Amino acid sequence: MILRYFLLVLFIIALPLFLPAQNLHTQSKKAEKYYIEASQEYTLGNYIQAELLLIKAIKADEYFQEAYLLNAEVKSKLGYPLDAIDFYKSGLSINPNSYPNEHYFLAKLYLKEGLYSGALESFTTFLNFTNIKQNIKEDAEFQLQNCLFALEAIKHPQAFELINLGANINTKNPEYFPTLTVDNQFLLFTRRLDTQSQGVQEDFIGALKKNDSIWNISFPINELNTPFNEGAACLSADGKTLVFTACESFDDYGAGRKGYGSCDLFFTRKIENRWSNPINMGEPINTSNWESQASLSSDGKSIYFVRAQKKGQGHSDIYRADLDKNAYWTKPVKLNTNINTNKNEQSVFIHPDNQTLYFSSDGHTGMGGKDIYMSKWDSETQDWGIPINLGYPINTHKDESSILVSPDGDLAYFASDRPEGFGELDLYSFHLPENVQPQKITYFKGIVYNAQTQEHLRASFELIDIENGRQITNSFSDSEDGSFSFVLNLGRDYLLNVSRPGYLFYSDHFLLQKVFSNQNPFIKDIPLQPIAVNEKVALKNIFFETDKSILQKTSEIELGKLILFLNNNSTVHIEIQGHTDSVGTAEYNLILSIERAKTVYDFLVEHNISPKRLKYKGFGQENPIADNNTEESRAQNRRTEFIVTQI
Repeated sequence: MILRYFLLVLFIIALPLFLPAQNLHTQSKKAEKYYIEASQEYTLGNYIQAELLLIKAIKADEYFQEAYLLNAEVKSKLGYPLDAIDFYKSGLSINPNSYPNEHYFLAKLYLKEGLYSGALESFTTFLNFTNIKQNIKEDAEFQLQNCLFALEAIKHPQAFELINLGANINTKNPEYFPTLTVDNQFLLFTRRLDTQSQGVQEDFIGALKKNDSIWNISFPINELNTPFNEGAACLSADGKTLVFTACESFDDYGAGRKGYGSCDLFFTRKIENRWSNPINMGEPINTSNWESQASLSSDGKSIYFVRAQKKGQGHSDIYRADLDKNAYWTKPVKLNTNINTNKNEQSVFIHPDNQTLYFSSDGHTGMGGKDIYMSKWDSETQDWGIPINLGYPINTHKDESSILVSPDGDLAYFASDRPEGFGELDLYSFHLPENVQPQKITYFKGIVYNAQTQEHLRASFELIDIENGRQITNSFSDSEDGSFSFVLNLGRDYLLNVSRPGYLFYSDHFLLQKVFSNQNPFIKDIPLQPIAVNEKVALKNIFFETDKSILQKTSEIELGKLILFLNNNSTVHIEIQGHTDSVGTAEYNLILSIERAKTVYDFLVEHNISPKRLKYKGFGQENPIADNNTEESRAQNRRTEFIVTQI
């Protein structure tokens, strides 16, 4: 009895609406008695008993305002929001000015149910009162803007059709947090299972693409799944690295996944077609706070994630950390106020274009719950721009999150509990509106191998932006199968260099500056030649001014790679060879090819390569590697090569 009285006192302190008996708006002692008893049951969590008593109180006095308002709270607790709205309306109609805060609570309930007109009216009424708390006033002003936004968004809906990913992916259990490789061929997601031994647990599930629209039957990632929870994963662009969230401390169970605090980020790498034992990402990424929902940039140099004090406590923000020159993560930095608010930002996803960020938030103007937003990287400010709401009905009055956008930018994926699904949360896709699509990208994919033995090789890849000389990608092909893949943004020009000790390097380029629609991937295997006499390398990234032997500035990147190769292989001697197309006379082309080869020779000598190790020669139009009938084939014939003359 003492406990019940103590809880009732706490209840009265916490909710000023429920006043001592002398301040209740009723003349009926019976109604008053029922109300006090109902308040006590409500405080103890006995909502059914409270409801029955409040019905008696209202029957005893049909104008008993506090009984209606408390019953609205009870109905809300019992999961009957529409009934709760009716009781709020009935109670407030008796005297609209008695309890200003109840207009706010009614407005929030309207908003939660997507009844925006009612919410707008109630928020407006509430804000007309003068003596209201500042924090509640600020929230009401913010939510009023949400109502105005939502009412306008509903008038202009986005074209939106959800397509269930089908029975090969979805089951009666919840599926959520999808992630994709950049070639769109491997899907990984989280599935929640109900087990007899462990109860509810989360596992990783994978699936391979069958064709453009269908996935093969999904399968558990057994080497990663434990009897505990794994979730919120993200794959690197090449599918070789996985970052995920684990919240339990597994050391006592031999799993080696001890954390720093609440939830931590772990990573694993695919080696010989199996995932390695997960490793905690450590400081400064993980702290005693809650870290989760990571997203890796396609170049592997940045990681975005969500941090909060603890899950469900305090607000959550999006952070970013970058790899420094020694391949260590820098201290994570909170994204700017265009992204983070004083409320919750979650479910961050950086598209493979590395220029477009998607995230969920209830702190930006939207439909009332957590909405999905898109922000573009501003190259002038070197920061994230003002986010755009993805619009209705992608966003609704409910919480939307866990969005994944396909590499081509057309399809988006997310989890939804729609009634036509297979059960609880299913994974769906939909076509993303053009105004919130990322930049167009493509990718380069293949295998590196020994040109002599066909053995698969681990080799270093370096991708450089021609315009600014900035290194975009610095990675390696797989040590087991030699495979590689990396992203190319359309509208940019790139230089590629592939190298491995003991081998001649390989160079290529991707001139995509004038390409804005063709997203067909580049599929090409790369043979590396062991260093040997008479082996030849085409220097595909050496460019001259038209009909001249003057090097273009962009050629210095390739020449720098050649200098590095010669410095690393100090016994190698080479001959620089120049070639032209067939335009012009043979005599003119021969002279031009000699002059161009000499220009490269001079550049190397100027950069401390001994002239004793170098020769040069021009062949003019004598040795074409393609016909000279088109500009594309003529460009192939205009080339600079080197051949190994001594080792």
